[in-house]
Parts: sequence; C-alpha cells; structure tokens
Amino acid sequence: MEGILVIPDNPIGIVIFAHGSGSSKQSIRNQLVSQKLNENSIGTLLFDLLTQEEQESDRRLESIVSLVPGGTFNKFNIELLTKRLSMATHWVMDSLKGRDLKLAFFASSTGAAAALTCATKFPVISIIIRSGRSDLINNDQLSQIVSSCLFIVGGNEKTIIRINKKTIEQLRSAVEKELRIIPNASHLFEEEGAMETVANLSAQWLKKHFHSLVHK
Repeated sequence: MEGILVIPDNPIGIVIFAHGSGSSKQSIRNQLVSQKLNENSIGTLLFDLLTQEEQESDRRLESIVSLVPGGTFNKFNIELLTKRLSMATHWVMDSLKGRDLKLAFFASSTGAAAALTCATKFPVISIIIRSGRSDLINNDQLSQIVSSCLFIVGGNEKTIIRINKKTIEQLRSAVEKELRIIPNASHLFEEEGAMETVANLSAQWLKKHFHSLVHK
C-alpha cells in the first residue's frame, strides 16, 4: 500500500482519506480537499483502499457483469476495505507517536462503511462522509460510534440523502452529527464550485472539532 502523507507546520490533527470506488489518491477531487485541509494546519494521508490489481479486476467485472450476474466487486467488500483502512490507521498512529495528533477520517462512497466501522475500533475524533454508502454497515456498529459525523451530499443524490438521513438517526451515541446538502450537485461534485464547497465545509468542521479538544 502506497500513500501521500502531508504534515504541515504545527498541525492540529491528521485526516486519513478512505475513498471508495472510482477514486484514488491521485484524484483531483481528493487532492483539492487535502490541500485545503493542509492550508488549515491539518495533516492528510491519501492512499488507496484497493490495489491496482483489485481496481482493474473491478473494471473488468463491470464490463461483463450484465452478462454474468453474481460477480463480487472488491469495492463492495467492506471487510477488506476496513482491514486496509485499519492498517493505514495503525501505521499513522505508530509513525506519529509522541506528536499527540488527533485523528479523523474523510470518506466517500463505499469507503464510508470502512471509516464508520474503524471508528468503533480507533480513537477517531471526527468522520466526514461525502456521498457515502453508510447503509453498508449494520445498526449495532452505528450505535457504538461516538465520533462527530458530518455527511455531505449533492442535492441531486436523492437516494444517498435518504440513506444518510437514516444513518444519522441510528448514530445515537455520536457527539454531533450533521447533514449538509450541496444544491444541484451530483455524486462526483463536478459542478463548478461544488468540490470547493466540500473542501471548505470539511476544513471548518475539522478545525472546530480539533480545536475544541485542544482547548479542553
């Protein structure tokens, strides 16, 4: 597993990205968010939950799945995605030991399920979920999560909005939870200014929650 780790001067925390299907550490969208967080003194780790071979396998399967029903995509293997995110989280905690950096996740698509699951195992202060498939984690796990959770969804994604609203209801122990809907935005937030809005909302949310711990 390879990643891009950026630690700005005097960081207030670090965010591990857990992007889902169709995205990668080289994604312009992910890099835009990462850069905005870095500008706000937040460290970031961009890495891929799936290997190149696993991503290629999914692409091949997509081209034949209509002809051969029942194929299993790696991107929907939440156990595998969670294992990879757990490995990266252990690595970050070991590598930055002694710096007392608070931890958060920025997840998208199926990566959301992995991030929510990992939040039951690690001291994660906050989770930001963009267009997340939060329905791929069971209710028992959701009730264990105490991390603050921000859900960001495009206004055109009616199904994901419903999914995230239901998830928020099931996050009974989360210290704070909020849904922000970006008007007229689609799943990939490719509309002009949409991804910039996601980046700004994320930076504001994380600064609030990282600083609240520093001042306690």
